[in-house]
Amino acid sequence: MAEHKRIVIVGGGAAGFFAAIAAAEALGGAGGACPGGSVTLYEATAHLLAKVRVSGGGRCNVTHACFEPRELVKKYPRGGRELIGAFSRWQPRDTVTWFAARGVTLKTESDGRMFPVTDESSTIVDCLQRAAAAAGVRVVTGMGVRTLTWQEKAFVVELNSGEMLGADRVLIATGGNKSSAGLAIAQTVGHAVEPAVPSLFTFNIARDARLEGLAGVAVERVETSVRGTKLKEQGPLLVTHWGVSGPGILKLSAWGARELAAMEYKFTLVVNFSVGHTRETLVKVLAVAREKNLKKQVTTWSPIAGVPQRFWERLVVAAGIGATTPWTNVGNAALGNLAAQVCAAEFVVSGKSTNKDEFVTCGGVRLREVDFRTMESRLCPRLHFAGEVLDVDGVTGGFNFQAAWTTGWLAGQAMAGAEIAPRA
Repeated sequence: MAEHKRIVIVGGGAAGFFAAIAAAEALGGAGGACPGGSVTLYEATAHLLAKVRVSGGGRCNVTHACFEPRELVKKYPRGGRELIGAFSRWQPRDTVTWFAARGVTLKTESDGRMFPVTDESSTIVDCLQRAAAAAGVRVVTGMGVRTLTWQEKAFVVELNSGEMLGADRVLIATGGNKSSAGLAIAQTVGHAVEPAVPSLFTFNIARDARLEGLAGVAVERVETSVRGTKLKEQGPLLVTHWGVSGPGILKLSAWGARELAAMEYKFTLVVNFSVGHTRETLVKVLAVAREKNLKKQVTTWSPIAGVPQRFWERLVVAAGIGATTPWTNVGNAALGNLAAQVCAAEFVVSGKSTNKDEFVTCGGVRLREVDFRTMESRLCPRLHFAGEVLDVDGVTGGFNFQAAWTTGWLAGQAMAGAEIAPRA
């Protein structure tokens, strides 16, 4: 008689759902039943797939059109080395195929981000819930796991209600928040946990005349860096009511998550609005522009591609050039000041976005303590981890969800006892 596996999933987010579905389907689950075992998912809150619902402005950035594992891992400030093998077994192409097989088509935008063609996150949420139900996954909301102990040949799982139940395999997929119950459980079985700090956050800049009143203005490509560090990134920048955001800022925050936390989010941000130019090379460009446009006002004609007119006006004034000054009246010293504003504008950052805006954390279960072929603990056999509960995080663009799909699928297959071969 075939073994009847009892699998418990802790956490009802992207990784938990994907793992539950993978496990149930591998056990032969179909038509609402799972003959090879039981797969039960517990979510402590009343809200399943909460991050999936709100990601991408409610559109859900499912993954990224990067199909070479060695290129893909370059998008992960933490966990890239461990994910190379994992991505050889399940990568964005597999994610696209998986959703397509279940009636959801994904589209690729110009920057590589992939969304459902409906532009509705509910499409992804509904697909995952349908797939779980069809595979026979039992989903319980409003019920978390309090403790986990190993007794003889199985885990004893204590629910928040006080109920005790047995499990042959357990997956922790409770996310990376420092209050995550999953992290506490991991520590009770001997795992080290890297401290959780925010990643993918925006910068607060107080009372800077160059930004005031320009919320919503975007610069399509800038280079951002933090003075006194090696942190440097490129991408779009968006002016907000409280400072700056956009991919160029979010990527910088991801790579600098620990360093910026150590600074207590107080540092000098340096922005180059004319990528490829230095102050010296831009002075030459501005000098040529001056000679060709002597009678035009500096604020009304910009030689810098990609910088919106309203923002250019602020940079000109910040350089000490009057708003109505014609190019002919701009001396070399003023040109140098303007070049500095364009190529090395400094902004005093006084904090980061509030917690409700942070969707990703840096930190979690120490990676060397997990086998990334199966996502099984190296310290506690039959215990698995997936998603942000691990010390894995990616930059913005669908990379964090891809890590969730990959680690969830690998864990689900392994818990069901399926063989997982790397692709050629």
